[in-house]
Amino acid sequence: MCRLSRVTLCAIALLAMVGTPLQGGTKPEDIYRKALPSVMMLEVENHKGERFVGSAVLALGDDIAVTAWHVVCDARQVWATFSDGQRVAVTGCIDKDPGRDLAAIRLEKRFPKRKATLSLELQPVAARAYVIGAPKGYGFSISDGLISQVRRVDGFSQYQVSCPISLGNSGGPVLNERGEVIGIASWTKADAQNVSFAIPARELTRLEVKRPAVPWSDLSKSAGLSPARGSEASSLAARGTNGNGNGGLAELKARLEQSKGKPVTVILRENGQEEKYSFTVPAKGLK
Repeated sequence: MCRLSRVTLCAIALLAMVGTPLQGGTKPEDIYRKALPSVMMLEVENHKGERFVGSAVLALGDDIAVTAWHVVCDARQVWATFSDGQRVAVTGCIDKDPGRDLAAIRLEKRFPKRKATLSLELQPVAARAYVIGAPKGYGFSISDGLISQVRRVDGFSQYQVSCPISLGNSGGPVLNERGEVIGIASWTKADAQNVSFAIPARELTRLEVKRPAVPWSDLSKSAGLSPARGSEASSLAARGTNGNGNGGLAELKARLEQSKGKPVTVILRENGQEEKYSFTVPAKGLK
């Protein structure tokens, strides 16, 4: 009787373990299914008429999305497309933080019950992470990896992630195993494999979302448009007069002359990778 009782108890315990999902063990397909309604692909046309793709996530309101600032910094018009095919105009920029490569943008209509859940706590190193975006224009693609490290870059903490990130991923959400947004994909390290960086979700609290959206035509007239990381190139069109999206060396020098004495960040993109250089432009200008 004792042996049978022990066997029975073991069997019951085993069945209980099988029927109860482990904490933190959410399947990737469930994470994707939970986050997907809030993710959008951005189609951006800049003031030169060039078109390209980025990503965004509905995170701060039913009609307020977050993306990387460099995706929309020179936009003339922006459209957002959800995975279910709904396509809406993005009317303008509510707030921006060029130093943290973040922007809050307004959609022309509200999308109730789609807003993503944010996790404002810094995630531990080696935690699993997922990225949803539009690499090379392939919308709503998911990739996974780890939080390789939390590093202090440009004066604040950023996630270094091993998730594969390509052009078109910028502005898309980085997720934890609960499907919560823990960061926004921002930039990659040149000449390195799967060394990318995301801005932690806690930095989104710096954005002021109660102010009215500034139309793209008016935003371009405002001062302080930083030469951040370059907008996302895609298969929609080649960017720039020389095919690399920055209009040539002469134009870059001319733009830097406008920022004498100011700290700037310039990104060198080569073979699909990006290298970041931060410096203060000499007050006397460039030689």
